[in-house]
Amino acid sequence: MNSAATASASASQDWRIDYVLLGALWGGSFLFMRLGAAEFGPLPTAWLRVCIATLLLFPIMVWQGHLPIFKSTWKLVLGFGVINSALPFALYAYAVMHISTGLSAILNAVVPLFAALVAWLWLGDRLNRWRVSGLILGFSGVTLLANNQTHFHSAANPDASPWGQYTAIAACLAATLCYAISGSFNKKYMPNLPALVAATGSQLGAALALTVPATWALPETMPSAQAWAALMVLGVACTGIAYILYFRLVNRAGPAKALTVTFLIPVFALIYGVLFLGETVTLSMVLLGMLVILGTALSSGLLPKK
Repeated sequence: MNSAATASASASQDWRIDYVLLGALWGGSFLFMRLGAAEFGPLPTAWLRVCIATLLLFPIMVWQGHLPIFKSTWKLVLGFGVINSALPFALYAYAVMHISTGLSAILNAVVPLFAALVAWLWLGDRLNRWRVSGLILGFSGVTLLANNQTHFHSAANPDASPWGQYTAIAACLAATLCYAISGSFNKKYMPNLPALVAATGSQLGAALALTVPATWALPETMPSAQAWAALMVLGVACTGIAYILYFRLVNRAGPAKALTVTFLIPVFALIYGVLFLGETVTLSMVLLGMLVILGTALSSGLLPKK
């Protein structure tokens, strides 16, 4: 009895540790994207990120014995990588150059919001009145947040032009839509594919898709050691290791709990932005961010009807 209880408590603690670590890593990705994109530019930053992650994940996939599965589904998983990694990584790398990393992370939290909408339109998933209310609440929060952000200029907004801020916000929302589409794509076409195959294939597919545009956009001068270090951390820790943690979290805690890590990411991103980039966090940004997260939780069915 005592032994079983101890094992159960240990397992519970394990997934909570993974949960916090994953939130910290994905929250840090916005900081390192900003540091890398400032010298490399958005496209090379996204390209090098997925290249580094591929170099980490591919040997692990082979070691786990999944290479035959990858060979039989390579067209599917490489194409999946364009939507799941190439486009969103490039869009976020552009966005963090024009708006704060904290705001980018808050907007990233609407992924489950778009996921619910895409699943309803594409897969026919049912939306009850609570989930519809969540969609309305979440999108209202995003609209108010975008309007508030473009009317507030401080250290949190490196780009003073409203156009730059609006396009950055649109880029974040387009990236979250990509994640939502890739989620439904995965559910429809790759339901039984090992997670490590999907993760590795998506990074490799993204690397191949970004090679030509990223090579064309490479900076003329060699970036600093800080920028290179930022990309190494971004690729290894915030992408490769983070994917491994995420899939382990899904196995240990279930997909519903794993999905809520999206709400933890902005917390870490806001803290990193203030500590390392000197960004400003306003009360209205926090309150409207909470409104977005509440709507997202409702639309995803993560909150009880009460």
